[in-house]
This record gives sequence, structure tokens and C-alpha cells, in this order.
Amino acid sequence: MTAYASGERTTDRGTLGCEMRAVNHRFLELGARLPEELRALEPAIRERVSARVSRGKVDLVLRLRPAEGEGGLVVDDALVDRLAQLAIALSARFPGMHTQFVDLLQYPGVLQSRAADPAALQAEALALVDAVLADFVVAREREGAQLVAAILERVDGIERIAAEVRTLVPAIRAGQRAKLEARLAELAQGADPARVEQELVLSLQKLDVDEELDRLASHVVEIRRVFTQKQPVGRRLDFLLQEFNREANTLGSKSVDARTSNAAVELKVLIDQIREQVQNIE
Repeated sequence: MTAYASGERTTDRGTLGCEMRAVNHRFLELGARLPEELRALEPAIRERVSARVSRGKVDLVLRLRPAEGEGGLVVDDALVDRLAQLAIALSARFPGMHTQFVDLLQYPGVLQSRAADPAALQAEALALVDAVLADFVVAREREGAQLVAAILERVDGIERIAAEVRTLVPAIRAGQRAKLEARLAELAQGADPARVEQELVLSLQKLDVDEELDRLASHVVEIRRVFTQKQPVGRRLDFLLQEFNREANTLGSKSVDARTSNAAVELKVLIDQIREQVQNIE
């Protein structure tokens, strides 16, 4: 299921930015890109995302943009002052001594990393991830509602086609019985009437689709029930679509009438359309 969300948060170290985007995928595949200062948060971020997302190829990017003038390094003025006093004290003994600016900066302790609280920065980053993740889930829920509406529209179509086939079955069955009786009468002159009737019943039983229609009706009820659940339903829907397809195939294989054959084709078209959408449903 596709979705996108982003956000920013200002910290003492600069501006944190977070983006989340997702495309359709059968399972959850999370890719996380974090700045070096926040690399340790990756396990916690993965845990947060997997707790609320179970399907999709998700990319999460966390950035840290230093504040204006933030160089990341500071000069230890006290140490530089001590070095200056030492240089003045020794200048009489070493009159030719010269100090290069670059050499001074390379003296141990002159340049230091700007003091920062890693725990505070990590807490800010996790708070930002939580906020963006919440927006991301809302975006997926909006798209999910649209997908559910599209799927249920096709489920209504399946129910309508099954009902139409059910109304056709008695007439088709009567017509097939008449054809079979005429054929058996031609081929079985002088045959035992009981045996002819038995063969007729067996032939008609092979064409019986009541069970397939009943199972289609039960699958329609189940798929509607699944969409009322407040939990991931993608795997359940995958299974139901297999069952729908099985009944449609059996209905087509038993068909002896152009109308039921066309109905089986229409059913398979609707089932395939639902299957495509179900791949996007969590």
C-alpha cells in the first residue's frame, strides 16, 4: 500500500527531518537511512515501524541538518591561553621560535567536539519518528478505505452473478434432462428403464452446481466479515481469493450452457481484480 509522510523537529544540534514512503509489497520490507549520530536508533525504529505496519516496502530516512554556524568543533580557550603564556615565557630562550596556526590547532585538546547530549538527541529523533509514523499510518488507512470500497463493489458483483446463475439452474437442468432423455431414448431402445433413469440421474448430478453457488455465497459473507476486523487481514484475504477462484473454476468446468460459461468468466475477472487489490491490503 502506497503512502507518504514527513516531518521536522528543531533541536539544539540542528533540525531533524524524517520521511517515510511505501510502495506495495507482499511482506514488510523496511529500509532505514540514519545519520551517523543516530545509527544506534535503528533497532528501536524498526521495532516501532513493525509494530504498526505489517505489509509494504517502506523507506524511512532520518536527517540531521546542523544549525546555522554549527561547526561541530570548539576551541579550548583556556588551553590556548596556557600555551600562549608558555610561548611568551620561552621566547627569550628560543628567539627564532614561530608557531603556525595549523600546528596550534593540531595540538592535542585545542580543538574539541561541541558538547552535546546524545540521549537528548536520540529522544528527539524517536519522538519525530513516532509523529511521522502516526501520519504515515493515517495515510495508509485512508488509502485502505478506498481499496476496501473498490473490493466490496466487486464482491457485490460476484454475489449478483451467483444469484443470476442460481435462477438459471432449474431451466438449464430441465433442458439438459430433456436432451439426455431424448439421446438415451435413441441409444437405448429396449434397455431397462430403471438403468436409463439411473444414467440420467448420474449425468445430471455431474452438472449440479448448487454446492459451488452455496460456497460462493459463504465466501461473500466471510470476506465482508473480514473487513470489519481491526487487525491485518491481507493473509486471510489471500486465502479467501483462492477459494473464490476454485468455485469459479468448478462452475466453469461443469457448465453446459453459454450463460453459465459467461458467468464463470465474469466471476474470474472480478476475482482477479480483487486479487490485485488485495496485494495492497495490510
